[in-house]
Amino acid sequence: MSNRPEVQPGPGRAPGQVPGPASSSLAQRKRQLVATELTEAALQLLALKGFDAVTVDEIASTAGVSKRTFFRYFASKEDVVVQFLADMGADMRAGLAARPAGERPSEALLHAVSVPLTICDDHADRALPVVRLILRTPALLARFLEHQARWREDLTEELAARLGRDPRADLYPRLAAGMALAAFDAVLHRWSEGEGADGSAEPGALIGEAFAVLAPALDADAP
Repeated sequence: MSNRPEVQPGPGRAPGQVPGPASSSLAQRKRQLVATELTEAALQLLALKGFDAVTVDEIASTAGVSKRTFFRYFASKEDVVVQFLADMGADMRAGLAARPAGERPSEALLHAVSVPLTICDDHADRALPVVRLILRTPALLARFLEHQARWREDLTEELAARLGRDPRADLYPRLAAGMALAAFDAVLHRWSEGEGADGSAEPGALIGEAFAVLAPALDADAP
């Protein structure tokens, strides 16, 4: 992110002095901790009160930091959600890259899109309000759709590399990535519309159902 905080000089180090590995690692962990606290505070407040009702001051106060500190990490409260979505996409691409080379495309893609859905399953009480916030807030839904387009490109490239196929000349990688993300999107919408109490409506179960339908088409043209 372009608005990452600048590393401040630590004790015993002059401004501009390059930190050693230990101090650099410590500073990185501290930054990550603050970013996590801000993200958690922002997402829960936004989900509880609605996007328009929450101020940056309130987010910073809840996280126990100053407003100035918030803006070192995020450009706006919308940027918190955008980063959350970007992380989901990165998790999916990493999940696909980690799958065994000879695995069927349907299995590999199922595991890839299941990475963020598993987190939703494990933390449903916190994740479901955030999913509803994104899908029911027009500005955030627009950013969600924008990120899905980027995820499709990432999964297309990763799948093409796995299969040794050129996505510029071969429709399969893009179509397969699009089908996987369509299933992901359908699952989130179905989950957000339910009460969240029925186990059959949990994201992990729903994505399995979706891929049971998609698998024959995904694997039919695979090598």
